Amino acid sequence: MTAEPPIFATLGCRLNTYESEAMKAMVADAGLTGVVVVNTCAVTAEAVRKARQEIRKLRRDNPNAKLVVTGCAAQTEPKTFADMAEVDLVIGNTEKMAPETWASLPADFVGEVEKIRVDDIMSVTQTAGHLIDGFGSRSRAYVQVQNGCDHRCTFCIIPYGRGNSRSVAAGIVVDQIKRLVDKGYQEVVLTGVDLTSWGADLPSQPRLGDLVMRILRLVPDLPRLRISSIDSIEVDDMLMQAIATEPRLMPHLHLSLQAGDDMILKRMKRRHLREDAIAFCEQAVSLRPDMTFGADIIAGFPTETEEMFANSLLLVEQCNLTWLHVFPYSPRAGTPAARMPPVDGAQIKSRAARLRDAGGQCVQNHLKQQVGRQHSVLMESPRMGRTEQFAEVRFESDQPVGQIIGADIVGTEQGSLLAR
Repeated sequence: MTAEPPIFATLGCRLNTYESEAMKAMVADAGLTGVVVVNTCAVTAEAVRKARQEIRKLRRDNPNAKLVVTGCAAQTEPKTFADMAEVDLVIGNTEKMAPETWASLPADFVGEVEKIRVDDIMSVTQTAGHLIDGFGSRSRAYVQVQNGCDHRCTFCIIPYGRGNSRSVAAGIVVDQIKRLVDKGYQEVVLTGVDLTSWGADLPSQPRLGDLVMRILRLVPDLPRLRISSIDSIEVDDMLMQAIATEPRLMPHLHLSLQAGDDMILKRMKRRHLREDAIAFCEQAVSLRPDMTFGADIIAGFPTETEEMFANSLLLVEQCNLTWLHVFPYSPRAGTPAARMPPVDGAQIKSRAARLRDAGGQCVQNHLKQQVGRQHSVLMESPRMGRTEQFAEVRFESDQPVGQIIGADIVGTEQGSLLAR
């Protein structure tokens, strides 16, 4: 190997980004150099295409490096990547988080070893709490508390990349958050693949709300706790109590909704109906009037008619979905949805654009409502921070990075709030 430092390319979700940070530490501990690691996403066929494209580019830029492919796409399609001439090694999602995987590479990382190291992800029963210092900014840290998913939505390949749901014990989570607060982090975000399933595999089967309340009780110096994407139909009573009574729990929830039409939701094999989503949002706002919502929505799911799509579009307004992640549907081989009658590609593209426009209008409405108010802003850079609802705030002068400051909102500009 050359003496070049390791290079990491991360595609896909926030959990992948978290795990890349953990891998960087393991690679450093193993003393590896001259290695390129591509942490892939498998959520759509387009994600796999982009991974292959990124691999080819990295190989051109680093002709002498050893190129390792890992992540969800490597787990679900190991042969696809092993067959690429640019790739030296394919390792699975479990293997990538094991220090011994990286520690073994200096001795046997040569062409004649087995190119694929991907075990059965469904046999994995534990998720380790990978203790990293945090990432993204000096102010916000992410803590993985759950991995995998027990559900089998008809469009989703992720359970086959991540395995069944498993949880990190509450005590480990609390201890890690204490360390992060001691390092000066002002906000912690709980992450997972199916966050609201946290605890189902632990003794006494605690729920996510129990974890949230325990963190807030046992880490009193933590100013802000945020939870990432949740399945609203699985939210427990204790989490709703936390929303109502705990100001340190941030008033921003990202919901895994996927569609707003009941027939499409059934064909997706989701566990909620549109009225469930609306009722949840209404309840959350009644408990916390400053609550804002983001959501994942798929445009052009197979069999979706214009009338069905109109229900998804209407849901954006009815739930006031301020921050949308819109996914144009693309089939994933091996999923039931891939065998359903498809929607025309141009229609999918058009519907995705219309959803994004609707979401953009909700963002503008939200931002306009903040003008003239004061917000607590967590500074991520000298002139940019975020409100409790996760709106971006820009300043004309430098502010203390990593600190929470009071800011008067004086206007809006290009999707951001302006403050002084």
